[in-house]
This record gives sequence, structure tokens and C-alpha cells, in this order.
Amino acid sequence: MKVIYYVNQFFGQIGGEDQAGITPVFKDEAVGPAMGFNGLLGADGEVVGTIICGDNYFNENEEIALKEILKMIEDKSPDIVVTGPAFNAGRYGMACATIAKEVQDKLNIPALTGMYIENPGLDVAKETVIVAKTSDSAAGMREALPVMANLAKKIGKNEELGKPEEDGYIPRGERRTVFSDKRGSKRAVEMLLARFREEEVVTELPMPVFDKVEAAKAIKDLSKATIAIVTSGGIVPQGNPDRIQSASAQKWGKYDVSKIDKLGSDYYTIHGGYDPVYANEIPDRVAPLDMLKALESEGVIGNVYEYFYTTTGTGTSVANSVKFGEEIGQELKDAGVDGVILTSTWGTCTRCGATMVKEIERYGIPIVHMATITTISESVGANRIVPTVAIPYPVGNPDLSLEDENKLRRKIVDKAMTALSTEIEDSTVF
Repeated sequence: MKVIYYVNQFFGQIGGEDQAGITPVFKDEAVGPAMGFNGLLGADGEVVGTIICGDNYFNENEEIALKEILKMIEDKSPDIVVTGPAFNAGRYGMACATIAKEVQDKLNIPALTGMYIENPGLDVAKETVIVAKTSDSAAGMREALPVMANLAKKIGKNEELGKPEEDGYIPRGERRTVFSDKRGSKRAVEMLLARFREEEVVTELPMPVFDKVEAAKAIKDLSKATIAIVTSGGIVPQGNPDRIQSASAQKWGKYDVSKIDKLGSDYYTIHGGYDPVYANEIPDRVAPLDMLKALESEGVIGNVYEYFYTTTGTGTSVANSVKFGEEIGQELKDAGVDGVILTSTWGTCTRCGATMVKEIERYGIPIVHMATITTISESVGANRIVPTVAIPYPVGNPDLSLEDENKLRRKIVDKAMTALSTEIEDSTVF
């Protein structure tokens, strides 16, 4: 069994965030986790090559990156393609899931990946691709690789997989006919009695949870509206006074911006998931307070809400994201805020942001999610979505002159205002 393995720049041993923009490269050898995976295959297979691509490059140039990667795979004619494991890394998870799905759909080659249950990439692939269940961090690599190798062997031999809990993969929602030594009525009564005894009961048919928030009504007159700004991009005052965590955040902060026209040098990013250079240079590239203040001074919007809300989205659990959104949403509703823009940066940061967006919108407040990886925002269920420029600087572009960059930034924020004032029924990318 010939295996092609895909990893990002970090696991490909090229570098960290400074190399997140590298284009796909192919190596005729096992690199990083592919080495351990290769050893676990034994006589059943061999990793014949490793594809390495930067997380930012893939997610910001998905169509081009996919074309390059699929060509590399097609040229080698492997029996199976393995990606990851991505654990809870959002950008990496999106790349692993998308590549695995496209390999199966377009090249008709079996594929396999692995990730944490809350990775936003899971929704992309789980219905068609086998996804090994992993822990939320690379500390679980030793446990993940044997599971993935075992799955690869079974797939390579066309063996039927066992139940998800037996073979270690995430359930795909399939219903299969199985034989039991007890008829259904007897099993049902036994489950009911177990509940009466307050014993743990595992359902035989877990039902999916569909969590969709109805889109809030659009703002009719922006010139009279109060607009608030929120970010999951980790922008905080110098010194991080509330000690918000740089990853897996347990709290959020709010800061008075009523007397300033921009975040400027008084703010910086503590976010542990993206290169901070550009955000630290101009924090408004992540949270465009300056553009909202300009709209206020021009009379386009009534005013900017006096407080700015922030947290760090990277690795932050869905449960905490829901909690943050509920708490911030309640404050915004009580304050009479009419609309919100929320910006996000990388993968799990976008998942966190989109989750917060939904919770804030439950209060009937129209909100726009501004993010680069819009597929995550859509899959989580945000209603109004505005695509942004790049992961480290969603609302900016340091490659442009300051004048041209400000024109671009204004255009993006103007689009967000259009989104807030447009009636929609379903999730819409503006």
C-alpha cells in the first residue's frame, strides 16, 4: 500500500508562523509524523512521499493550493492519502479535511485524516472521509498515529470498519443494520429502567443537533444606529490588564474606546495563533475601530459604542465561545446597541468568533462576522459574513501604501455596514 502524507509547515519541519505562507512542496520521503506513521504500517504499506504546505497559503489560496496538491498526488498514484492529524488547529484542520475530501471526490483515491471533535474542519469531511478522533493538542500524537495507521490498513485492505468507538474514528451519521440477541422492546425497557436507577444510558441512535439562529432584522437607518466592535483576534490594551489567555481563553475583556479615534499603539495582540507583527504595528488591522470612528464622524452611522470587546479565539472551546457570546450579547442588548461587527483571524479563532456571533444574534442584534476563512463561519452558522484579507491582518494589507491600505480597509468596513442594513433569510456572504 503506497501512502502520500500531507502536513503543514510546522509538522513538515520547515518553520512556524513565519513559514505559514509557503506554497506546496513534495518530498520523496516521510517527514514529521509521517515517519512514525510509516513505522506503524509495518509490512502493510509505505509512505512514499510527503506534501508540505503553509496553513495560511492553503486557506487564503484554497483553489490554487488544491490544484497544486491534487496534481502532486495524482502524479504519484498512491493507494491512500493521509492528512494530519490536525488536533484542534483550525487552519490545519480545514486544509486536512478539504484535501482528504477532494482526493476522494476528484481522484477517487481513499483518504484518511484525524482531528479533535471541535476542529472546524470536521464539518467539511466527516460525512465522506474517515476522521480519526484525537485529543486537542499535539501531545496526543503518540495515541493518534496508531489509530490512524490501523484505519489506513483496514481501508487499504477493503476491510469493513468496526463501530466508531471500536476503531477510534468520529461517527459519520451512518445507520447500519446489526444483529442483537435482544429484541428492541426488551432493550428499550432495560434502558428505561437504567434511567430510573440513574445509571448511565447510551442511546443506540444519537440524533444530530441542528443549531441555527434566525437572522436578526436589518438596521433601517444606519445614521441613527449605535455600532459595537468585537474581536476574537486577541487585541488588548498594552500590558493585557485582564490577563486574557493567549490560547484556549477562559475570559473576555471590554475597554472604553469612547475618547480615542483608533486603537493605535495603546493596543497590541496577545493571540497565540498568528504572526503578531502586522497587528502590533496597526491593531486596527484586526479590529477596525478607526474606520468605524470615521463613519461616525461622517454621519454614516450614529455612533460607535463606547466599549470594545475582545478575547482570544485560538483553541478556545465551543462551550466558552458560547458563554462569551451570551455574556457580551446580554451587555450589548442592555446597552441598546443596534448592530455589531466581529472580526476573527485564524481557524479555531474563526470558529470561536462565529459561535459568538450566533449567540449575540440570539438577542435580536444584527451582527456581521468578518473573517478570512469564510467556510468555517458558514459551517458554524453565522448569518452575515464579510470576507477579509488575510489571517494575520483581516482588515488591512501591509503590502500596500498607507493610503491604498486605508482605502481597502474602508471598503471592507463599508461592506460590513451594507451587510448590517440588508435583510437576509439565510447565511449570506457579502
